[in-house]
Amino acid sequence: MARALRIVYEGAFYHITARGNERKNIFLSPKDFEKFLSCLIDAIHKYGILLHAYVLMSNHYHLLVETPKANLSTFMHGLSRRRPPHFKQ
Repeated sequence: MARALRIVYEGAFYHITARGNERKNIFLSPKDFEKFLSCLIDAIHKYGILLHAYVLMSNHYHLLVETPKANLSTFMHGLSRRRPPHFKQ
């Protein structure tokens, strides 16, 4: 069953989380954490997202973001395209 559509608007705050398939690790080494943070920073600048908090754990991550431009799906699409192939949502 698909999840309900997310309501998006300018200035909204979102708690984003992504977990590995079957709760498997998505960060396999310290370099994976560094690569993800680099991709996250690039996406934040590219899409004008405000990052208020983040947590990276071995098998998932959390982001607290604000969307001044109501472009959450574009941001997430851009971020997910740059992740290593073993990252799954």
